[in-house]
Amino acid sequence: MSLIAKLTRHKSVEQLQAELGQRRDFRRVLGLWQLTSIGLGGIIGVGIFVLAGQQAAANAGPAVALAFVIAGVASAAAALCYAEFAGMIPVTGSAYTYGYAVLGEFAAWLIGWDLLLEYALIVAAVASGWAGYLQNILEAMGLGLPVWAQGAYGTGEGRYFNVIAALVAMAIAVLLTMRTELGARINTAVVIVKIIGVALIIGVGVFYIDPANWTPFIPERIVGDDGKSHFGFNGVVTAAAVVFFAVFGYDTLTTAAEEAKNPQRDLPRAILLSLGISMALYLTISLVLTGVAHYSTLGNDAPVANAFGALGLTWVRVAISITAVTGIISVVFAFMLGAARIWYALARDGLLPAWFARPHPTYGTPYRPTLILGVVTGLAAGAFPIGELAEMVNIGVLAAFIVICASIIVLRVRRPELPRGFRTPFVPVVPLVGIGFSIWLISGLPLHTFERFGIWLAIGLVVYFGYGIRHSRLSRPE
Repeated sequence: MSLIAKLTRHKSVEQLQAELGQRRDFRRVLGLWQLTSIGLGGIIGVGIFVLAGQQAAANAGPAVALAFVIAGVASAAAALCYAEFAGMIPVTGSAYTYGYAVLGEFAAWLIGWDLLLEYALIVAAVASGWAGYLQNILEAMGLGLPVWAQGAYGTGEGRYFNVIAALVAMAIAVLLTMRTELGARINTAVVIVKIIGVALIIGVGVFYIDPANWTPFIPERIVGDDGKSHFGFNGVVTAAAVVFFAVFGYDTLTTAAEEAKNPQRDLPRAILLSLGISMALYLTISLVLTGVAHYSTLGNDAPVANAFGALGLTWVRVAISITAVTGIISVVFAFMLGAARIWYALARDGLLPAWFARPHPTYGTPYRPTLILGVVTGLAAGAFPIGELAEMVNIGVLAAFIVICASIIVLRVRRPELPRGFRTPFVPVVPLVGIGFSIWLISGLPLHTFERFGIWLAIGLVVYFGYGIRHSRLSRPE
């Protein structure tokens, strides 16, 4: 077989569907609302409680709400494409598996390798944001940690390692090695608490909005001493590229396809439900937050809690911090679940060692990738600031969105007769909108993000050509 043939070999949609019927790797225990909760858990979290305020202060001012709209358009277009694939190919692996069916093995490997890093970085970034709110509660109780343990190096004088962030990532990994339905039930309860908390912020905040805080809605463009520009419409685009980190997450529920009771019906519904609910909450909370506090005061580790604390509403500040501490946990849960299952899918297809593709004999979970991810993400969460982690996340997920949107167009042309439980509307317009917005958002990311992403892809090429291309299941006769 020639090199080109090896790189483009793929599994047909029918082959993936047939394998799914024969496979019993995981237990089917997740219904529509548990899947939706995983999606909501993956979307609602650091975006509301941390990034909305920080990006208002750093780049967009009150127009951070507009930044969420821009990011949401790209995310919604991709969500519609994900929904079509999820109903047609309900197999663990999400974008990696969809790419395998349409674009071939090499493209699928690149996107799987990409998402493995991005999901792991999301876990680390969210754990870092979560730690800021828990520290807020501990300080209010007079139980603050030593300075060296309060944040990553570079986040303040004397701070060297974020102990709380590291511990939560490792604890979630342990939970995810147990039965999936147990973690899903806990996650659903946490998501309910989180939505109640967000409703509290909105319900109380509307009575304290000062419209003067929204003027100017887009502050004038300025150039800092570091040569970087802030505010103006370019600042809004930069903020959109960063808060995009907060408006995807529904894709994590597609990685649990083989644990869904009725995946072809429930996965598309859960994707669209979770994104719709989340976007409504994001837009409302960003307007309320920049209405109750001037955007220049929001550049801290717990901007929502501190904004209400400045109004003298101590009880609201404590309630918000408690909500954030419980609610952000569900984001860590969703993305670690997704990362472990993508790792598992890569190993099951032979592109990584089969040792990683052995489910737990009792719990039926991909426990080896999960526990390794717990350690790695815990160390990353402890060592790196949230801003650096978020920038790295977005470029990879935007790249995955481009692949998914393009694949929908290719498959509609190549296989129009395939039965589809959900059909993306207005093809090719919707996928092209997703591709265009994703490329636009990528262009707003810093140069060093591209450099680091390139290094990771280079490592992926070494792994694929050194191991995966020879050990792929498609290279072995069945």
